[in-house]
Amino acid sequence: MKKVVLASSNPGKLRELNDLLAPLDITLAPQSDFGVQDVDETGTTFVENAILKARHAASVSGLPAIADDSGIVVDHLGGAPGIYSARYAGKDASDEKNLVRLLDALSGVPESGRGARFKCLMVYMAHGEDPTPVIAEGTWEGRILLAPRGENGFGYDPVFHVPTHGCSSAELPSAVKNALSHRGQAVRGLIERLSGKS
Repeated sequence: MKKVVLASSNPGKLRELNDLLAPLDITLAPQSDFGVQDVDETGTTFVENAILKARHAASVSGLPAIADDSGIVVDHLGGAPGIYSARYAGKDASDEKNLVRLLDALSGVPESGRGARFKCLMVYMAHGEDPTPVIAEGTWEGRILLAPRGENGFGYDPVFHVPTHGCSSAELPSAVKNALSHRGQAVRGLIERLSGKS
């Protein structure tokens, strides 16, 4: 079983990705296990930030790395919070603070104007100098609810309405969420590309 570093220390993301990546026969460990600190996300797109994170984690750990950059893109806000989703309410903001800021920004906007999508760009870097990282992406369409609902998931899941199921992402069982989500789509794309490389 191959050990791969996840360029994140987010426990929710680690749990979700370990489930999704099971077909690849790898052990995913958080970057904190290897003393890898977060790298500054100086990119202007999801893919640039994912590459920065994967390259940094692979260089410091000496292991292959997987990174994703994902976030929620809200039509009414011109695509915000986008790449700033994790720090929408400020650096080191909690999920709850980010949710409050998003709901405040959409205050008074009717449901018909609350279209949104989750985006995920995922990168696999074989080593720190890898010139051809494997890249996959996923998009999950929905809208922003008026208030949080559900206890499952993390991040913006409680306010993301899933039209096909009539509930929030945080109300879905994990297996259903993984089948539908932007991250699930990106992981399946990554698995397909990595399987083709072996």
